[in-house]
Amino acid sequence: GGASAGRRGPATHATPKAGEEARARGRATGGTMSEHERNSEDGTPSVPSVHGTHHDGHDRSGARAMFVELRALKEGSPQYAELRNQLVRMHLPLVEHLARRFRNRGEPLDDLTQVATIGLIKSVDRFDPDRGVEFSTYATPTVVGEIKRHFRDKGWAVRVPRRLQELRLALTTATAELSQLHGRSPTVHELAEKLAISEEEVLEGLESANAYSTLSLDVPDTDDESPAVADTLGAEDEALEGVEYRESLKPLLEDLPPREKRILLLRFFGNMTQSQIAQEVGISQMHVSRLLARTLAQLREKLLVEE
Repeated sequence: GGASAGRRGPATHATPKAGEEARARGRATGGTMSEHERNSEDGTPSVPSVHGTHHDGHDRSGARAMFVELRALKEGSPQYAELRNQLVRMHLPLVEHLARRFRNRGEPLDDLTQVATIGLIKSVDRFDPDRGVEFSTYATPTVVGEIKRHFRDKGWAVRVPRRLQELRLALTTATAELSQLHGRSPTVHELAEKLAISEEEVLEGLESANAYSTLSLDVPDTDDESPAVADTLGAEDEALEGVEYRESLKPLLEDLPPREKRILLLRFFGNMTQSQIAQEVGISQMHVSRLLARTLAQLREKLLVEE
């Protein structure tokens, strides 16, 4: 620490004592270091375990003194590796807090915490205590960025455009918030309003989630003697899908005004053209077209709400 005084200026005079005191506090809260960490030849800390780690609020000035001392030490030295690991341990509560913000996105919290810890280590390596910025303020964007990069680049089994990856993450967050607010799963319309996007974009984002994880159809269901997943899948029954739609439409058709209902039945069940319907109902073909478009939009909206 003393060698840094000439290089860093007056701010480093009290560094050795303050650094030792802060490290002592860190050992009390972060536990002892493993032999591997103390003797790391390249100064690279293993990612610390987060289990059982608690921190009651370290002394910020002490932590800053430790960073000043770290910059004065030779990289790769045992002293550098020890102090670097201690700083990582001291700030693990920040990592845990930031990782918990992403816990509802389908990834185990422990995995997210380990990814976030990588961001913390990068922040420890790059932090300049002379800039006058709190370490937590400096580290937060790096840690969060590491977590988001994990979701974007490593969590997708099938490569999809980054726009859809980010849309899926936004939909996951919005779904969790709206579910908590309403006590039920949100509709496509509600998600579109929440994110200020179209319903088509919502559906596109939901479909892209299928690329997030895959399962081989040839893998046995439970053990080697079980049939493969593909052997248990039924063929698509188009007639059954039609029954589902018809049953869903029945109550919605009953709620339509008589004229709109008649036009719809003539068009789709009577197979009449818009011109024929116009003559049958006694209105213009353009009016028929507008009524059909409006009625179909209303039915589509109600079907989406039901789903």
